[in-house]
Amino acid sequence: MRLGRALHRPWPILIFLCLTTLLLAPTGSVAAPASASVRLKPTVGPPTTKVKVTGAGFGSTEQVIITFDSTEVGSATTDPSGSFTAMIKTPASAAPGDHTVTATGQSSGFIAWATFRVRTDWPKFRFDDSNSGYNRYENVLSRSNVFRLSEHWAFRTGSDIGSSPAVSAGVAYAGSDDYALYAIDASTGTKLWTFVTGSMVASSPAVANGVVYVGSWDGTFYALNAATGSKLWSFTTGSDFTSSPVVAGGMVYMADDFKVYALDASTGAKVWSFDAGFVIVSSPAVADGMVYVAGVDTNVYALDATTGAKVWSFSTGSYGFESSPAVVGGVVYVGADRLYALDAATGAELWTFSSGFAFDSSAAVVKAVVYVGSYNGDVYALDATTGTQLWSSQIGSGVGSSPAVANGVVYVGSIDGRLYALSAGTGAKLWRSGRVGPVYSSPAVADGVIYVGSDDGNLYSFGL
Repeated sequence: MRLGRALHRPWPILIFLCLTTLLLAPTGSVAAPASASVRLKPTVGPPTTKVKVTGAGFGSTEQVIITFDSTEVGSATTDPSGSFTAMIKTPASAAPGDHTVTATGQSSGFIAWATFRVRTDWPKFRFDDSNSGYNRYENVLSRSNVFRLSEHWAFRTGSDIGSSPAVSAGVAYAGSDDYALYAIDASTGTKLWTFVTGSMVASSPAVANGVVYVGSWDGTFYALNAATGSKLWSFTTGSDFTSSPVVAGGMVYMADDFKVYALDASTGAKVWSFDAGFVIVSSPAVADGMVYVAGVDTNVYALDATTGAKVWSFSTGSYGFESSPAVVGGVVYVGADRLYALDAATGAELWTFSSGFAFDSSAAVVKAVVYVGSYNGDVYALDATTGTQLWSSQIGSGVGSSPAVANGVVYVGSIDGRLYALSAGTGAKLWRSGRVGPVYSSPAVADGVIYVGSDDGNLYSFGL
């Protein structure tokens, strides 16, 4: 009886269903249950970003190994509920694009994953708040492959582009003398949107928290939605904006022809202003609670970032500033008739360097070396501590463009109509573009691509 009853049980069906499940399941490690998951914060950033990884639904008190693509980057032990939290750092070698962060339970075999997107944005003129001109995250272009650069696309505007591009989240932003700011797909060169102002847009845009900030010669400073170009707010002074903004600590700092302003970055409400009494085309740098800006009135000013109160000023005595200060390692580097190095706390002169011609090019500062161009056509590398010349490289008929440095390469435009790539260590010419129009715009280096504007009315993209 027992045997007969057993024979009537549906064992063949059960076996068939089990075999079918195993055959249809993905090969490899055991899949995570429906409740197993990992979350990342943030989900986007440059190489070496610190990322919080939060997991749930794993085995109780088991070790979990975390990998970035195929590289192990961390581990954690789950609590009795199967949850964990860990901090990882994205590898310095991680190339721009999407990468998989995977958590694998060592006892349960459960797996869960999430996507992290690597970007090496160039979000403003001179890259960062201190105007260093150095993209420390670039890992695609190097001295060994930059000779392979070629033009990817050229986007035509209606007039000269003296504005320097900002690149963020796969979009390049640049102003033009045809009264407009353009948003361009960084991969294809396709126009995404245009915002028209009442005059030339010589100011270089800054992008922060999904907002583009830029000034115009129509006397108005604008905050625009970075995705759509719609105006969020505007602030009118009535004087031209050539200076480019910096966004720091919830504030946006910029200058018009006569004053330096601090505005609430969210609302555009004025927090303070400082009257220099003369034209300012220099773009501010922000470092250690101070705002540094140089004026055509021959002065460099250091202002309290919270109140706008003047902390100190330094004068050349006779020659005004059109370059923007870089503040690195407690020193302000800024060019006029010569390149000046000033103590950032006191304004005391530390050293000067003369080429015999003006320095309207803004300096880049990288690992105790200062890179700057002169109107004599030379690019110089100087010891940041002493001002001693390390090398010079003759590139063209004059350098008004400010150098950008990334991964051992210096990129700079020339009035001769070319973009150049130089070895940061020796000054050797590694590459030059075909002849376009005069290049006063400063290059941006982002995600292995160089972007720069030209007086021929084009924004150019160069990549491998």
